[in-house]
Amino acid sequence: MIETPYITHSETQLTALIHLTIPRADIQGVMEPALRELRTVLAGQGIRPTGPWLTHHLKIDPQTFDFEVCMPVGKEVVAKGRVQPGQLSAAKVARTIYRGPYEGLPKAWGEFGKWIAQYGYTVREDVWECYLAGPESSTDPAEWRTELNRPLAW
Repeated sequence: MIETPYITHSETQLTALIHLTIPRADIQGVMEPALRELRTVLAGQGIRPTGPWLTHHLKIDPQTFDFEVCMPVGKEVVAKGRVQPGQLSAAKVARTIYRGPYEGLPKAWGEFGKWIAQYGYTVREDVWECYLAGPESSTDPAEWRTELNRPLAW
């Protein structure tokens, strides 16, 4: 389900973001509108994303998603509507790649969490998912790839 996890260092990344706090059940209804809004604001400011979009979950809660829908950018975006400038801070992270449909992400995170615990790493409260390939690149969910990142506490 997931590729062999490894430890790496991520660099600071500027982002354009929309912060959302929603019931977990609402995730499918808010993601696409947030992505459209981000793309529209970036295009209006002449800013192109520097990589795939991502979600930065600020804390893990069984009932609520408190997260940011983000586009990586090379220069700071000017705030407009819900879109705000932000950044993903540099971190030592445990990382893996999950291949499959988005519905399989909870199971992939569970498997990843077991690996992290097996090796005794201490984690921070946040996580992020980077959507390397998804519905925009293939109609076959088996070809979708999501990078899972779990920052480690120092």
